Amino acid sequence: MRILIHAPEATRWQEVLTRELQPVLPGVEIVTTEEAGEGPADILVVWKPPASLLACQDMSLRAIFNAGAGVDALLSLPDLPDVPIVRLRDAGMGALMADYALYGILHFHRDMDRYRRQQEKAHWQAQPLADRSDWRVGIIGLGTLGQSCAHRIRAQGFEVQGWSRSPKHCEGIDTHHGEAGLTGLLNTSRVIVSLLPDTPETRGLLNEQRLACLPEGAVVINAGRGTTLDPDALLTLIGRGHLRGALLDVFPDEPLPAHHPLWHDPRVIVTPHVAAPTDVSEGARQFAADILALTRGEPLDTVDPAIGY
Repeated sequence: MRILIHAPEATRWQEVLTRELQPVLPGVEIVTTEEAGEGPADILVVWKPPASLLACQDMSLRAIFNAGAGVDALLSLPDLPDVPIVRLRDAGMGALMADYALYGILHFHRDMDRYRRQQEKAHWQAQPLADRSDWRVGIIGLGTLGQSCAHRIRAQGFEVQGWSRSPKHCEGIDTHHGEAGLTGLLNTSRVIVSLLPDTPETRGLLNEQRLACLPEGAVVINAGRGTTLDPDALLTLIGRGHLRGALLDVFPDEPLPAHHPLWHDPRVIVTPHVAAPTDVSEGARQFAADILALTRGEPLDTVDPAIGY
C-alpha cells in the first residue's frame, strides 16, 4: 500500500502515520509529495491539493483523506476521483473552536469592545454587568464542532439554541431546522456563531435580510466558512447601529484583501482562519485507524459530495 501526503506539516503526518501503521501493515509506503513528487497512490492524505495530483491517480486509488474539517476546496476540483472521501471528525478542533466562540461571546458580553474605545480616549468608566440570561447564543451548524461549542457555551451559563439544515438532536440544546427555524433562532439570539460548511445551500445564507432579523445590538461570530456570510451586509448593519460588532475568522476571499473595509472597522475583529487548527498528531492517529478499517472492509464515515459534507 502506498500512502501519499500533500498537506501542511506533511512530515509530521508522515511520522505519525508511519509509527501507527508500519507495525500492522508490513510493506506500507508512506511518502510526501515534497520528497516523492506527484504520482499514483492507494491512499491520498491531502489538504487543498492541486488538481494535477488528482489527475495523475489511477485505478489503484482507494480513498482520499481530507486533512481538515472543511472539504469545499477538495470538492471544487475538476474530475474528482470516484472514491470515498474521509475527513477529520475532530482532531482537537472541537475544543479549540469552543475556545474561540467563547472568547468572542465573552469579549462582547464583558464589554471589552467598549473598554477598548474608552482606553483610546483615556476615559475611565465601568459598564453595568450584563446578565448572561439575556445573552442567548444561537449556533448555526450542529455538526461535531457546532455541538462541541454548544455544550461548552452552555456550561458557562449561557442559554444556547442551535440550527441545522435537517432535524438534529443535541443533548440539552433547543434545536431548530428549516427556514422558519432559522428565522426563529435569529430573532431570539443575542449572539450567533456560524459554523456551517460551504455548500450551495449555505452560500450567502447570512445576507442582509436574515442578519436584520437579529435583535438590535446583536453580535455575529463566523468561524465556519466565509461564503456563508455577506460581509457588505454585515458592515451595513453595523454601520446603522443595528448590530454591535463581529468576530470573523473566515472570509469569501482569503487572505482577506488589505483594502477590505473589514480590516478597518473597530467594531470588527479579524483573525486569519486560526479558530480551530488541526492537531496533526491526533488527526494522523484518526486516519491510521480509518485506513486499517478500510483494509478490513469496514464502513467509514465518508463525505457526501452531493451535499458538501
